[in-house]
Amino acid sequence: MQSGRDIWWDDFVKGAAAHLPGRADGLGGSAVPALYVGVDRQPKGIIHTTGGYLTGVAATHRWIFDLRDEDVYWCTADIGWVTGHSYIVYGPLANGATTLMYEGTPDHPDKDRFWRIVEKYGVTICYTAPTAIRTFMKWGEEYPKRCDLSSLRLLGSVGEPINPEAWVWYWKVIGGGPLSRRGHVVADRDGPHPHHTPLPALTVLKPGSATLPFPGIDAEVLDEKGKPAKAGYLVLRKPWPGMLRGIWGDPDRFVKQYWSKYDNIYFTGDGAKRDEDGYFWLLGRVDDVMNVSGHRVSTMEVESALVDHKSVAEAAVIGKTHDIKGQAIAAFVTVKSGVEGSPQLMDELKAHVAKKIGALARPDDVIFSAELPKTRSGKIMRRLLRDIAEGRALGDTTTLRTNGCGSAEDQVRGAGGLVAGS
Repeated sequence: MQSGRDIWWDDFVKGAAAHLPGRADGLGGSAVPALYVGVDRQPKGIIHTTGGYLTGVAATHRWIFDLRDEDVYWCTADIGWVTGHSYIVYGPLANGATTLMYEGTPDHPDKDRFWRIVEKYGVTICYTAPTAIRTFMKWGEEYPKRCDLSSLRLLGSVGEPINPEAWVWYWKVIGGGPLSRRGHVVADRDGPHPHHTPLPALTVLKPGSATLPFPGIDAEVLDEKGKPAKAGYLVLRKPWPGMLRGIWGDPDRFVKQYWSKYDNIYFTGDGAKRDEDGYFWLLGRVDDVMNVSGHRVSTMEVESALVDHKSVAEAAVIGKTHDIKGQAIAAFVTVKSGVEGSPQLMDELKAHVAKKIGALARPDDVIFSAELPKTRSGKIMRRLLRDIAEGRALGDTTTLRTNGCGSAEDQVRGAGGLVAGS
């Protein structure tokens, strides 16, 4: 306690009325702007309306997680970002849920930190990010196996597309696999309005697929001309509760980014494809799509192919400037514990990607890195990797997560590779 700064709660409420009248406000009133993860120069303040936002987060939280009175719910996101305020605070509390919050790293005092928390507090629903799952894969199964995870009944993933290998690992190792009642993994994509997600007991799951739109969401995949396609751009054709209403201080950017590609249709910014069952497979942000010799190659597809290799724990792919191809593929790879990055493994990974996707997707460079630079919410900062690959001065690193091992800039430079080759 510091005098002049801190006060005791009992002193603060002394003399206050036991009951205060509520204040009526319109449903369309602007809520506090929500910070979306900024992998560009600055985080974006997204404006939501009070009634729409609360309706959206309460409904999605209750239905997606099959919320029950006895649940202990844990969303591992950074509370400062949109998933944090939506699914640690507003959604769970609007539903009267018991919600656990943890501010800290997953590897202190040891790499079983998350699973110790699950065991200690009897967590029944765990909601984390694909990046975190791939990190746990890298560390190995020994850490979760130290802990009693029998309280878990439902697992969730959010923030970016999840590759099938990470999905299966999460399901088997944390969820207990096909013979366990804990085997349901929900995987949604977009913060306070998860527009695609399986619903417990209703949706047949496919590892890596976001499955089908949430009830009330009118989604489609369109080509450049605005025609329905098997692969292309993910759009939403009708309004929905919780939709964003603007960017704080920059209304022109809001129109340009979300409403200018097609007339009267909301463009999510994601690429997607649909399979023969109508299931949606999200391919990541379209600004993460590389143009290699006139062909569009998704960073997510190449990353998924790399992580499919038995030696790879995590991968991030960027397109770097190339005089002939326009862009060349550079892959930053973190290998699993006990595996050594070597020129032989580099060649093996290039061949593996070419076999899985095609020769066009074969990386020009493979750079082995102990860690990948991430935001505090766990998203890989590809912009900084692009700076490294092209030898430029680093851009803004203010949203970079630090781990206590030197400055943010040193950490990013540390991702510059143990082995690099063309």
